[in-house]
Amino acid sequence: MSILNREGLVIIDAHAHLWEEQRGSVGGLPVYHTQNGISMFLGERRQMMPPYMEDGRNTAERLIANMDYAGVNGAVLTQEYMDGCQDGYYLSVKERYPGRIKICSLYSERQDYSTEGFDGIKVCASRLKDPDLKRLLPLFCDAEQRGMFISIDLADGDSQTRDMEYLIERCPGLRIAIGHFGMVTTKNWQAQIALAKNENVYIESGGLTWLFNSEFYPFKGAVRAIREAIGICGAGKLMWGSDYPRTMTEITYPMSIRFILESDELDDHEKKAFLGENAAAFYGFNGLEPIEPIKNML
Repeated sequence: MSILNREGLVIIDAHAHLWEEQRGSVGGLPVYHTQNGISMFLGERRQMMPPYMEDGRNTAERLIANMDYAGVNGAVLTQEYMDGCQDGYYLSVKERYPGRIKICSLYSERQDYSTEGFDGIKVCASRLKDPDLKRLLPLFCDAEQRGMFISIDLADGDSQTRDMEYLIERCPGLRIAIGHFGMVTTKNWQAQIALAKNENVYIESGGLTWLFNSEFYPFKGAVRAIREAIGICGAGKLMWGSDYPRTMTEITYPMSIRFILESDELDDHEKKAFLGENAAAFYGFNGLEPIEPIKNML
């Protein structure tokens, strides 16, 4: 599939982040913006946003502009403790862009989670103080009854996959999206991918270019991992995600799509399924309008 010919191609970003103000924490240390997209993270200054986010505001308008430029039809807003709870801001974003945006509330061990107005619930399982996921059964059952989905980032490898099997078995109708492509560069990552053999479990690739950043564009190792995952759970269970804006400190938003479109290791059917068709069905995106390509000055 030529990158210059995207007619009829639907692209859904299954893993993006937004905030007006970053006020989170990791490991008991605060995470906050300082200047020019730089944040304090684990006591160090890190370039967590592109430098054009000089005011620290990672807004919906900036994301939509990037989506329009890259030809991305819709996006799913997930969350992370390092950014702080963005429930209130996400509700306002969905109100402004209802057809193009799906939103997750943030689950916290210390307080109730929100459901009203949200499409899904985000669980940062790798950061939970109690890693035993079986205790989340009431949360998973509640989401299933409400017709919501669960977006979950698991700890590395297979340390939490047995707990996930327990939850999946008891909530067979619940849509579950496993993030970060199963932490593909860690040992036993295939165990997370294998969870998608269950009917309503899917894998999204938010952070894939981050995990393979050491090899950089065109991320051939990432494409080989996609090929391996297809062999495990099938092409119909994998969804593209950018992990915007953190990955945009190294690449542009279109580049996170181009390496898929330009690959000769995936066929057209697999590219279409991965980049949007699977996510449109999983998250319930309907009636998305084609985005007319904008010619670049180059």
